Amino acid sequence: MSSLRLMIAPLFVLAASGVAQAQDVEAGQRSYAKCRACHQIGEGAKNLVGPELNGLFGRKAGAVEGYSYSDPNKNSGIVWDEAVFAEYIKDPKAKIPNTKMVFAGIRNDKEIADLTAFLKQYDKDGKKK
Repeated sequence: MSSLRLMIAPLFVLAASGVAQAQDVEAGQRSYAKCRACHQIGEGAKNLVGPELNGLFGRKAGAVEGYSYSDPNKNSGIVWDEAVFAEYIKDPKAKIPNTKMVFAGIRNDKEIADLTAFLKQYDKDGKKK
């Protein structure tokens, strides 16, 4: 009986991890509500007060066509990845002084990870990967 438990236990761990990831994206979508007033994402997304966020990860800061970035943002040399985004979203003005982004930040690491999971779903054309 105990050997059966040892064989089944990893299956429960794998199943639970798949559920947790789905929950992270859903939690990230709820967190994205804080961004929605200024940013769009998905097919047909447009620049608003802030640039659209399609294909954010791997993109150079200040590179969305048709958006008027601040010079500090354009000249930051940042290429967005998970670590840089996490640092930035905690305190945008600390990461890029004099940026136009007026957002107090998200300080909770779990919420940042969830938001990252949500944003990473979208390719540069706004299609879900």
